[in-house]
Amino acid sequence: MAEIHKTAIIEGDVKLAEDVSVGPYSILVGNIEVGEGTEIGSHVRIEGNVTIGKGNKIASFAYIGAPPQDLGFKGEISGIKIGNNNIIREYVTIHRATGENNYTLVGDDNFIMAYAHLAHNVKVGSECIIVNAAQLAGYVEVHDKAFVSGLVGVHQFVRIGGYSIIGGVSRVTQDVLPFMMVVGVPPRVTGINLVGLRRNGFTRERIKIIKEAYKILYRSGLNLSNAVEKLKNELPMNEDIKYILEFMNNSRRGILLKAGENG
Repeated sequence: MAEIHKTAIIEGDVKLAEDVSVGPYSILVGNIEVGEGTEIGSHVRIEGNVTIGKGNKIASFAYIGAPPQDLGFKGEISGIKIGNNNIIREYVTIHRATGENNYTLVGDDNFIMAYAHLAHNVKVGSECIIVNAAQLAGYVEVHDKAFVSGLVGVHQFVRIGGYSIIGGVSRVTQDVLPFMMVVGVPPRVTGINLVGLRRNGFTRERIKIIKEAYKILYRSGLNLSNAVEKLKNELPMNEDIKYILEFMNNSRRGILLKAGENG
């Protein structure tokens, strides 16, 4: 049986796995399902149509399921789906999606630090780190193992590629390619995320090819179409290069192509 503090409020169709814990003064209202081993701290509010997986830790004053801050939202049924083994710290806000039967999505094994905001229709992959007070606007996508530093602002519809890192207090208004390192206002690509790639077990050969891709895209002086052709013609078409090309092809906001002085 779930462990629910006597001061907590549970209303609606709330389904808690047997070993879920709900702390003092927390409020769960709506169509909510929480999986095994999830710990909900004190003063947490979860509302609406929310599914939370197994082994998550949700800290005090987090708010999951608030209506989207979107003038186009008309009260349609939407929700949030959160995977397994995420850490969601104090005062994090995650808003439900705009659009009938749409969802704001969070994958597995993410660390979302205090005061971070995930707006409506955001999609966060798995094993990402979202640092304190990072702000992800509507429809932002953060791919697996990306690192978004503190106080970063990400414009709506922007995509953050996998294994990339965004430096603190940066403003991101265009898509960040996978594996890249970005910092600044305005933002600049200053190189590849070498530390992150090494920590994730990338071989020297893979890193070498990613470096070559960076040089072609950011240091060759070629326009984008010519740089892409050079990329296709001169580099091995491994999974990393395929990912970069596919990511570029699917861009809506455009790709951040300005290189920093240290790049």
